[in-house]
Amino acid sequence: MEKVGVAERREMPEADAWRVAPDDAAVPRAPVRDPVRRGALAILRRAAGRFKAAVAAKQPSAAAFAEERAHGHFFLFVPVFLGAGAALWFAAATDPPLATTLFVIALALWPAWRLRHREDWIALAAGAALLVPVGMLLAALESARLATVLLDAPVTTEISGRVLARESDERGAIRYRIALEATRDPVLKRPPGMVTLLARSRHTPIPIGGGITGRARLGPPSGPALSGLNDFAFDAYFAGTGAVGYFYRAPTAIAVAGPGLEGRIRQEIATWRNNLTEHIRGRIGGDAGAIAAALVTAEQRAIGAQTVEALRQAGLAHVLAISGLNMVLAAGTFLVGARVLMALVPGFSERYPAKKIAAAGALVMVTLYILVSGGAISAVRSWIMICIMLVAVLFGRAAISLRNVALSAILILVVTPSAVTNPGFQMSYAATLGLVAGYAAWRERPVRREGGGERLKLFGGALGRFFGGLMLSSLIGGFSTLIYSIGHFHRIPAYGLAGNLLAMPVISAVVMPFGLIAVLLMPFGLDAVPFAIMGKGIDWMIALSTWVAGWKGEIVTGRIPPAAFLLVGLGGGLVCILRTRLRHAGTLLVGLGLALACFPVASATPEVLVSEDGRLVAILRGETVATNRARPPDFIYAQWRRALRLGDLTKPEIRRSAGLTLEDAGETAGTTEGQKRPRRQADRQKAKDAMVSALAAARTGKGFVCEAKAFCAAVSPSGWRIVTLDDVAFLGTACDAADLVIVSLALRLEACRSGARLVTARHLRRTGALEIQPADGDTSRAFSEARILPAVESLDRPWTRHRTYDWRTGSFDPS
Repeated sequence: MEKVGVAERREMPEADAWRVAPDDAAVPRAPVRDPVRRGALAILRRAAGRFKAAVAAKQPSAAAFAEERAHGHFFLFVPVFLGAGAALWFAAATDPPLATTLFVIALALWPAWRLRHREDWIALAAGAALLVPVGMLLAALESARLATVLLDAPVTTEISGRVLARESDERGAIRYRIALEATRDPVLKRPPGMVTLLARSRHTPIPIGGGITGRARLGPPSGPALSGLNDFAFDAYFAGTGAVGYFYRAPTAIAVAGPGLEGRIRQEIATWRNNLTEHIRGRIGGDAGAIAAALVTAEQRAIGAQTVEALRQAGLAHVLAISGLNMVLAAGTFLVGARVLMALVPGFSERYPAKKIAAAGALVMVTLYILVSGGAISAVRSWIMICIMLVAVLFGRAAISLRNVALSAILILVVTPSAVTNPGFQMSYAATLGLVAGYAAWRERPVRREGGGERLKLFGGALGRFFGGLMLSSLIGGFSTLIYSIGHFHRIPAYGLAGNLLAMPVISAVVMPFGLIAVLLMPFGLDAVPFAIMGKGIDWMIALSTWVAGWKGEIVTGRIPPAAFLLVGLGGGLVCILRTRLRHAGTLLVGLGLALACFPVASATPEVLVSEDGRLVAILRGETVATNRARPPDFIYAQWRRALRLGDLTKPEIRRSAGLTLEDAGETAGTTEGQKRPRRQADRQKAKDAMVSALAAARTGKGFVCEAKAFCAAVSPSGWRIVTLDDVAFLGTACDAADLVIVSLALRLEACRSGARLVTARHLRRTGALEIQPADGDTSRAFSEARILPAVESLDRPWTRHRTYDWRTGSFDPS
């Protein structure tokens, strides 16, 4: 507005100049003295000013878009649109037609090319029309390229294969990642290519690359614990893992053929990683040694569960993941150390470019770091960004910028578009965007120079800037990743800022620098002292995190609407990417998302939860929850507790009535796994009396009433009678007495003759976990009108199609 006014004043004719500059000596005419005329002119001036303001206000968006384009911010939307396209492809109920995707790309290519130089929203929309289907195409190509075979149903078989990697936990159990080569007794018609098996029995560890065999129980990767939660089958599909399980006994070593060139390279890297992990744990014992190994090789299984939980509640779980923090500290320590060593050599820094030599050495160091760290998404993102920054140093360019962040995201999405659904990817880039944008704002702030002798002042000096920067970084990182912690993990550490402020100086000044020094000195056998100092620093970090976790500051948030998650995530990205008034659109989206998260649309609360394997059933009654297991498996129950904010657990009442069953000489009827065990028949009258008594007791109580190794009975708040069976001998009695019967075995029976709803392992194989709600929230309606929400909503995606496989016919039956 001011620039426009100045230009207009310069273009005014001399006859009117007195109106702008009445004190100018060169003006020959005197100002108007008539008060009426003067008032009219004032009104006209105000009207003209308002008109000009209105005209200028019609084009703020165009000017803002032009400014964003001038700063290169349109490029930052490339990974956003690619990621959105990949996310849409993964969220679809069926595979989008490839021909349609290619047609849309061809149709959008020419407009995007023609409008690429425009500085308005039309160019951005044309780019989105092209890049979103390109992201969908990349997702489809990755899925087709992997083509991971997921096991269709649990099975016990003899396996043999080659060890690709191994990890040990704190109890000495070893988890093997095995390239499966053969199965027998029975031979699987559709064997997975890669499995992960746990060996709990004591044995000599089988070396990486060696052959392994043993009797094992294999199962498909589990689906979501509830609708909308993390799908582990999806993760396994894109990780190439077709089955998980355990060995019944200690596995034995066998001879196998050697791998190809790529396999030998991977095997050698895995061997380095394993040897480095074991060496570090040998130097530093206990949880400190396990954390030290995790900081270098990302193997976390040996860390105690209590220590991991303390780190999470103190907001320090991010330290365990190989991410930007670890990479930056390692590269920064190497850069500073290398430059200091070169400066100690007389005349070296004057003759040679010490800064560029140190950057080249750091580039080699972080590349070796990523090779031994396992290649997690957050580590790859950090490695790409560090490499870009170091290359920028080599060429004298700016190292830290949003463009470097966008470049790393584009590279990851082109190679592995499935990373867009990964919490590590989302949180890593959210924190990086927030920190880079915050760093830019901090750099542009007005600076007041400090006086002499004030460097150690807590406020305003160098020491104050150090702690201020640490606090600001923790705040920005915490707020940037807050919505992802809520959306994926349904909890946030209330004292995460305090935990980071207390522990990060130790990690930055002691743990990571001495860890890097120790690794560099390992080839010379001089790593004992640096590792000891590193271990002492980690002990301090554990003590601080345990202290902060003792404040009991974890906040369980529960599930939030997906729309709220998307709005806050997208809005936060816009606030970080844009710098003009357009960023306020992101602020508006964040506000809408927060409002939707804090005040969600009322929905029916589930009354009954059924796990995917049918072994765990929960009844929700107000703020309490009752389960049919005295000790519910933590892997499932912890997800239920956080997602639904469950309260106190009511354990089942266990009864031990005698004579409920009679032995018979037949075989078990109705199973599909081929078990050969004696058929047990129920004593009809005793079983009926026991079940009626259990249901009556459950109706007056708040939990399950169970007959040991037979059945459990409960009554929901809506009056639904629910029976879970551990013994199929009571199936007929349960169908007569209950509204819902749940059996954890794969029976061929589809329904109860009495009309009760029957849920078996065969049903759950196709639906996943179940969430049962009263219809329209009305607790007075019968169970037949209840709303049942399956965790697996589609069976027509590559990571869910295995649920429809029939091993008898060797075909898929999605009906």
